[in-house]
Amino acid sequence: MKKRLLYIGNNLSGKSKTATTIETLSTLLQEEGYEVVSASSIDNKLFRLIDMLWITFKNRNKVDLVLIDTYSTQNFQYALAVAKVCRVFKMPYIPILHGGNLPARLKKSPKQSKKLFANATTNIAPSNYLLEAFVKEGFTNITYIPNTIEIKNYPFLLREKVKAKLLWVRSFAELYNPFLAIEIVEELQKKNIEVSLCMVGPEKDGSLEKCKKLAKEKKLPITFTGILQKAAWIELSKEYDIFVNTTNFDNTPVSVIEAMALGLPIISTNVGGLPYLIEDKKTGILLVPNNVQVFVDAITNLISNPNKAAKLAKNAKTEVEQFDWDVVKEKWDEVLG
Repeated sequence: MKKRLLYIGNNLSGKSKTATTIETLSTLLQEEGYEVVSASSIDNKLFRLIDMLWITFKNRNKVDLVLIDTYSTQNFQYALAVAKVCRVFKMPYIPILHGGNLPARLKKSPKQSKKLFANATTNIAPSNYLLEAFVKEGFTNITYIPNTIEIKNYPFLLREKVKAKLLWVRSFAELYNPFLAIEIVEELQKKNIEVSLCMVGPEKDGSLEKCKKLAKEKKLPITFTGILQKAAWIELSKEYDIFVNTTNFDNTPVSVIEAMALGLPIISTNVGGLPYLIEDKKTGILLVPNNVQVFVDAITNLISNPNKAAKLAKNAKTEVEQFDWDVVKEKWDEVLG
């Protein structure tokens, strides 16, 4: 009989937010026969924390293991609080590590980090980037299990011709630097290159409205869709030729993995876990962050070299097969027992 799990994280996709690991992974685990209780879907941060703690306490004698989505920013405090309840009631727990800035959190909050991570059954690192960062800080109870997608849901489309039809998929937050994508469009227009950009994702910190205002003021050919269901943006991706990832900090974003599976050649900043996901000039193009010109040069290069774009896309598709759920679920079974 498979274990009973409690999964604590931000289950907010019903609140006009992007679906996070708690929603996708808990569903996949349930399909594999695990019993999964999850929390929390409450929008208010304080009430969400209270709900997480209450659900953990309520299930203290009903579950075998607690999974805790763990981030580097304010939500780090959620993980600390839930883990403390787990320790008080001797509930085994496993933090699932998210966010390219977690290594900085280890240095910023060493005592809190030690309590949270050293007392865990193990810590799940979805990238070798985070795995190496934790090992460097002395943690030995860490297991690599990559973020996962179901490859069958992502039809591969090889672009025979490549135009500057750009797709950007992410939450609108300064951390992910959506403004750089707008600057790229403006610069391409100055070079008389026909360009369009579609930006998909929800508002997070006011960046979406700033981007909309900027695009309108400059009269740029940019479409903002807001948040889209997975199937909708997969269908939308067929209309675009290049995926741009402009972030300043990151781990291994699922949106990039998905774009690789779909056949979109990737041009991304070389930050955080991205060089662990993308091999420069083989499965994508990696560039220094916050630099308009290098993106413009890379885009124009792909437009003039469709064979290069096709090769990148084919190599990327082969690479992401390791993230297919049929492969990754075996790693989860080993950890969960």
